[in-house]
Amino acid sequence: MRRVVGTVLAVGLAGALVGTAVIASALSLAGVGPGARGPAASPAARATIPTGMLVLYQAASATCPGLPWTVLAAIGTVESDNAQSTLPGVHSGANAAGAEGPMQFEPTTFAAYAQPVPPGGALPPSPYDPTDAVYAAARLLCANGASGGADIAGAVYAYNHSSSYVAQVLALAQSYAAASSGSIAGTPVTVAGAVALEWALAQIGTPYVWGGETPGVGFDCSGLVQAAYEVAGVALPRVAQDQYDATPKLAAGVALAPGDLVFFGSGPAAIDHVGLFAGIVNGRDVMVDAPHTGADVRVEAFGDARGARFGSLVFVGATRP
Repeated sequence: MRRVVGTVLAVGLAGALVGTAVIASALSLAGVGPGARGPAASPAARATIPTGMLVLYQAASATCPGLPWTVLAAIGTVESDNAQSTLPGVHSGANAAGAEGPMQFEPTTFAAYAQPVPPGGALPPSPYDPTDAVYAAARLLCANGASGGADIAGAVYAYNHSSSYVAQVLALAQSYAAASSGSIAGTPVTVAGAVALEWALAQIGTPYVWGGETPGVGFDCSGLVQAAYEVAGVALPRVAQDQYDATPKLAAGVALAPGDLVFFGSGPAAIDHVGLFAGIVNGRDVMVDAPHTGADVRVEAFGDARGARFGSLVFVGATRP
């Protein structure tokens, strides 16, 4: 299935996702990279980010030319659900790692980037104040490679030394950027697909559990898909075969859009695995999925040609709920 999607995740593939090389020309299409301008908010961004936080991300990113607001927003989503989380450390105290506030700063790091106090910030600056925290995060990213869009992926890696974190943040950032035409390089972007993908990406690191369908506890492949689309307001069957049978099929050659379901098995009547299309990494299609026992929800590559091998399975096709 040939696809043309104008946004690319800036992380190399070597088995699992590793590395942080920026593919500047492709990222620029998503408002990421040298010379890029901040993109308009996608339907997914408007549907899932509180308006006040959305405005704050956009304002703070303007203090670091080259840093897209979408990257700040993606970090805020991963760290605290845009200050909406009630987990320890978001509004008071610290989490188990000692991080504080909606952008999850260690105290010494926040102190290093808390000045000058931004308009509307707290006096003295506080990591729990969303304005202070987001502006400090922008300064931290700017100091670590985001200035001028020189190394966005490297800046995100410096924020949290995890290649899977980089993949998650950049994929979320891509889903928050709206193309002016309402599509990404000619690919229609549905609100449901974008919201489902964003939610699924937020589950990265959750263990695989056969029959699992609970955030923070465990998912199997179809449980992740069903839960993600439930958040987006779309009811899907529970198992992968039924999800394939119940959703509109995409013909070979149709461009994949964020959140499209990709299926694997030995044929249309023998579906064994499903994931959500997430974008492109170094020219390869990637999906977010719950792969197998012993692994966590992750982003991984797959071949999108009908019959392409995926472990012991083959790519059967894609659907768009």
